[in-house]
Amino acid sequence: MDQRWIADRMSRIDASGIRKAFELAKAMKNPIDLSIGMPYFDVDDAIKDAASKAIHDGRNQYSVTMGLPELREAIRGSIAHFGHADREVMVTSGTAGALMLAICATVNPGDEIIVFDPYFVMYQHQTTLAGGVTVVVDTYPDFRIHLDKVAAAITPRTKAVIVNSPNNPSGVVATPDELKALALLCKDRGILLISDEVYNCLCYDGEYRSPAEWNDEVLVVDGFSKTLGMTGWRLGFAHGPTQIIQEMAKLQQFTFVCAPTPLQQGVASVLSKGKLDMHEQIETYQRKRDMIVEALDGLYELARPLGAFYAFPKAPWGTASEFCAEAIRRELLVIPGNVFSRRDTHFRISYATSDETLKRGLDVLRGLAKKA
Repeated sequence: MDQRWIADRMSRIDASGIRKAFELAKAMKNPIDLSIGMPYFDVDDAIKDAASKAIHDGRNQYSVTMGLPELREAIRGSIAHFGHADREVMVTSGTAGALMLAICATVNPGDEIIVFDPYFVMYQHQTTLAGGVTVVVDTYPDFRIHLDKVAAAITPRTKAVIVNSPNNPSGVVATPDELKALALLCKDRGILLISDEVYNCLCYDGEYRSPAEWNDEVLVVDGFSKTLGMTGWRLGFAHGPTQIIQEMAKLQQFTFVCAPTPLQQGVASVLSKGKLDMHEQIETYQRKRDMIVEALDGLYELARPLGAFYAFPKAPWGTASEFCAEAIRRELLVIPGNVFSRRDTHFRISYATSDETLKRGLDVLRGLAKKA
């Protein structure tokens, strides 16, 4: 094949380290998989039934690009407390789709986007796709947002800041004071704040707060995948200033076209009735989080995870890559921190799995710590 067919930008986009772990898991006989951030519970039967009914009722064509009106209306109801005069809503093909549309609709070549290290893997590569430059603000060792570091990273080329709370990979939840200060700094400096809130329903030690409370121009990307256990359905959404949402919708027309119509209908029919109760799943995740904290106490340096379904301990010896390689030899799959970070010191555990698998994994981790 002629190598000229491959775009130059692809040399700056690495294959996902998370997907590499997924492929490793398929090759193992009895893997202990604590790698993939994928809910282990199934989609609620009421949502399945509504989506199935939509399929059988013939609702299988494109929806309007912005999403089904009934689903957008349900989302509007969930964000009405912001009280913003200018806040539009659109449905996207997953939260990843919402992020891509947001970045491509706002970032010019050479523009800078500030992200917090550790970060979700897509931020850097989607910025590269748009021709932008990722500027990393370090949050180690406590994974907190330090406003002085953000202010120092701002230049005349700064277009946006991306904040993700609860955070993937650390599970840390930003405090209201941190989010308020960040929101006001961005507003004062004329910088777009993009808030990735896909895990906002998974907070275990307090209520989630959005930076949109303090800045009416915050662009929020969110989705149903993690909360409702429907990662394969590819349903996300975004809300923010009307002009940005309109530009994102323009891009969606020429990329994803729309999110899957019958699946939108399935979620809309349940949300509009207000019948969905996720307390059992949330309590289950909190219990699993507590299992990890208790099992690793005294063996690993660990910032207490307050949300999502991840923990991000520091490797007790060697680099995180060396540590994870040894874990793989023991059939335990965890993700080295350099997938999410400029550092290679920590590793990510996903506890979105069964108690049995989690207990097996924690037994291996306790043994690995004693190897130090």
